[in-house]
Amino acid sequence: MKSLKPCSLFPFLILSFLIFSFPLTTSRILFRGNSFSVEDDSNFITSPQNTFTCGFFPIGNTNAYYFGIWFTNSRDKTVVWNAKQERPVNKQGSKLTLRKNGALVLTDVDDTIVWETNTTSFDIEKAELLETGNLVLKNPQGYILWQSFDLPTDTLLPHQFFTKNHRLVPPLRKGSVLPGYFSLYFDSDNVLRMIYDGPQVSSIYWPNPDRDVYWNGRTSQNSSRFAYFDNMGSFFSSDRLQFNVSDMGFGILRRMSIDIDGNLRIYSLDNSTGLWKISWQAIAQPCIVHGICGRYSICTYAPEPKCTCPPGYQMFNDSDWSRGCRPRFSQRSLSPEHVKFVEIPNVDYWGFDLNFTSSMSLESCRTLCLDDPRCRAFVYR
Repeated sequence: MKSLKPCSLFPFLILSFLIFSFPLTTSRILFRGNSFSVEDDSNFITSPQNTFTCGFFPIGNTNAYYFGIWFTNSRDKTVVWNAKQERPVNKQGSKLTLRKNGALVLTDVDDTIVWETNTTSFDIEKAELLETGNLVLKNPQGYILWQSFDLPTDTLLPHQFFTKNHRLVPPLRKGSVLPGYFSLYFDSDNVLRMIYDGPQVSSIYWPNPDRDVYWNGRTSQNSSRFAYFDNMGSFFSSDRLQFNVSDMGFGILRRMSIDIDGNLRIYSLDNSTGLWKISWQAIAQPCIVHGICGRYSICTYAPEPKCTCPPGYQMFNDSDWSRGCRPRFSQRSLSPEHVKFVEIPNVDYWGFDLNFTSSMSLESCRTLCLDDPRCRAFVYR
């Protein structure tokens, strides 16, 4: 009988191993008919090598949560995609479900549908997070019928194609739930551009709007309109924009993001610290970005970019420079005899030009501004 005891334990050990391994398998795949809730911190979908995690994450110290994908080992859990940028869900009762009809559905605490995939007509078997950071829905044969790579928010990952149907849009500010005014897109002339589209003014600021397409090293003759960067850190665009990152090579986790300051950058992850370093950026001088400081405000280097207000003006909102500056005086009571112009060198208020006149004296230009009730400043060169 003693010789039988080791054998009687062996099936139990196998069964125990299978039971405790099961959650590790289900954390990588969400099968049809299953769901997970925001309350359970253990409910995540992870990529095969745990590079990316998909699940619910909070914004600030609030009850607002988003469903998205982030780098697992980055210190700040950098988010690369979220399902509904402007619409968070409640900390209690919200859940993600892969319904039996094939739709991946995000619901709020009151069962309101916040976001869903248009896949009800497909034979969806499971949701899976690939090692590339791409959340996909697959049929039983393993074909991808929906993917998050087709719906970028503010970030691109290696080999994620950016096309004429896409825009990268950063949040309005850090911790904000609203989309910002900057965006990366393919223009109708087939050129990859960045634009500031604010409440008062809209303007393209990259590539250099003072140069034509060819002077900027681009072409408008290729209408395919696509761009991507590879695992080596090489970027390719159909408008002939090509470049390599400063740390070019395999084995480095990278992302391309349009940031809240309107600049486009590629970041590389330092695995030892979990921190990001810039390995390429579109604009070397951030003050060139239109709208970075808001209306009437001035962007200066001290040495980092800093927003200030001109004499006689103050911040519109003490915590938000995107709102710009407002006058300390009543604009309605202005009269030409009480106006004093203050010279500020090397400043240009782009986007608000009322007119342009050549061959005019400084005094004539000043008078022209005084005679126009809409004029607040003039530029003389």
